[in-house]
Amino acid sequence: MPIKRGDFVRAIKEKLENSLEAKASDPRLPSYLFTSKGEVVDLSGDYALVKFGITPTPNIWLRLEQLEEFKDSK
Repeated sequence: MPIKRGDFVRAIKEKLENSLEAKASDPRLPSYLFTSKGEVVDLSGDYALVKFGITPTPNIWLRLEQLEEFKDSK
């Protein structure tokens, strides 16, 4: 199912590590990218702008292939 605005997602660690996006920034990836719920606020080509509301951080552009649907562990 394609990702769209308003979807809740999390980053896939294996696809984000050593990627161009990770190399262009601090190589220490924060754990909230993989464990907390991010909301897709915009889309542009192969990228999604994700807002992680639980942690006060700037929004981040990630490739769609680096994201997956967030599923609660309840």
